[in-house]
Amino acid sequence: MLQQLFKDLIKQDVKPFLSKHGFAKKGLNFSKTTEGLIYLFNFQKSSGNSADNVMFYVNCGIYAAELAQIQSKEILTAPQETECHFRARIGEIARAVPDRFAITPDTNRDDLRKTLLSGLEEVIHFYETMTSARSIVDYYISGPFLHLGEESFHLLLKSNDAATAKHYLKALHEKYGAENRWTIFENKYKAIFNTYGVEFDKL
Repeated sequence: MLQQLFKDLIKQDVKPFLSKHGFAKKGLNFSKTTEGLIYLFNFQKSSGNSADNVMFYVNCGIYAAELAQIQSKEILTAPQETECHFRARIGEIARAVPDRFAITPDTNRDDLRKTLLSGLEEVIHFYETMTSARSIVDYYISGPFLHLGEESFHLLLKSNDAATAKHYLKALHEKYGAENRWTIFENKYKAIFNTYGVEFDKL
């Protein structure tokens, strides 16, 4: 019965809502393709589900053809969420929404629907601000995060934005420089700077 409630939620609530925003459904994945980017929502059922407790996650992803090129990977037209360059759970973007949803015999379907759809709407607004590979890079620079570090340096230096690349490098060093693994990253980044003939500042 609860499994059916989950199916109904996807079919009757999620699908019409996301279709209205240009997303096409395939299984438990919804995707929208624009020039250079593919936006994704993936509904992942928990492996520990039972008859009286159905849990699921909403994974969000953005795939950028330009970043796939930098990675020397085949450009995909139907990537999985795990192949996206930007990845997050819905709760990381829509803070008022849980990372994991649970359907139990006590679940109020209207409340669940409202929470889920408001979260999806917030992510769609966020997606609207992510319009290029550079948007994804800027997101991870702002952390600063190590994720996509090499790709970010390639993209920045290729577009002659050495100032941002150096600022990002300094921020990464301040955050991760004391860790043993930093030398590995530093050597990789130095090689990228050399590829573009940009001086690698000694940190």
